[in-house]
Amino acid sequence: MRAFTVAVVSIALLVISHGSGVASPGDPEPIPVRAFSAARPAPNGSHLVAAVQGEGRVVDLTVHSAAMGRPVSVAVLPAADPTRPAPVLYLLNGVDGGTDTPRWTDGANWLTKTDAAQYFADKQVTVVVPIGGQGSFYADWRADDPVLGRQLWTTFLTGELPPIVDTAFGGTGANAVAGLSMASGASFRLALAAPGLYRAIGSYSGCIRTSDVRGQAIVDAVVAARRGNALNLWGPPTDPAWAANDPYLHVEKLRGTTIYVSTGTGWPGPLDTLDGPGVGRNPVKLIDQLVIGGVLDAVTKVCTEQLRDRFAELAMPATFDFRASGTHSWGYWQQDLHTSWPLFAAALGA
Repeated sequence: MRAFTVAVVSIALLVISHGSGVASPGDPEPIPVRAFSAARPAPNGSHLVAAVQGEGRVVDLTVHSAAMGRPVSVAVLPAADPTRPAPVLYLLNGVDGGTDTPRWTDGANWLTKTDAAQYFADKQVTVVVPIGGQGSFYADWRADDPVLGRQLWTTFLTGELPPIVDTAFGGTGANAVAGLSMASGASFRLALAAPGLYRAIGSYSGCIRTSDVRGQAIVDAVVAARRGNALNLWGPPTDPAWAANDPYLHVEKLRGTTIYVSTGTGWPGPLDTLDGPGVGRNPVKLIDQLVIGGVLDAVTKVCTEQLRDRFAELAMPATFDFRASGTHSWGYWQQDLHTSWPLFAAALGA
């Protein structure tokens, strides 16, 4: 009977760790097993449903969001030494939320399009990449959308996910958040919604101002690209909710937070070649990157200049990185992540 019990336990550990191997006597438990056993629910009942070993260093979490009433996929890169406490860096994806399916491996996100897994392998920080939120701006929408469904990402990212991650992976309570494109403004908005939660925020190739005519047009275009209706986000253009959720109008509340903002110019840069990251010598991809990506970063350059001037008016310190060239593409966002990390590390005490 004892031999049978040992065999059952060993098989169970193998299944839960999804190929990570069964720990031998004296070894620490596999990370997915330890994370699942340590995770505690959020105050509103959101909880960890599953934790399995994914590809490479990634631990795939399934978290039930009580606010949205559904499971959310979250990819985690554990800290270099997962047995010691570590700060947490949340990386938000762009317009498609990282994928059109529950699997991060199927989409364009920080793990598939950059070297994040390798770059952070020797760093004492837990990196968290939520999957989903297509066209949502990672905001709390005022109404369910017929296509996009219930979008309460601000609640999920500030109130539901952090306590689960901190208990599952030994968080120190020090957090940073960074996002690209659609998620650039979200990093600011999340920090405003949860004062003190993030010590540092990063914005790569984004337009932070959302309540002026240009900002509203950009929001409408992004939401429409995912077949959603921006009226379900913050209402009609004249609704006060637009101004209330515009970080540009409220950045003074972030005084004391480490802030990094970057953008290209839209002009072709060193990574906009057939041999550039993600192009794969495909001329169609290169043309798309040069034309569409060029226009997008030309727009974000203007937005970023406006934000820089706003910080100057308020005499608030922030790091603004205007690249001399470059398009709206992953190769440059990888560079931005590398450039901004020392600032984040200092703020996090990593």
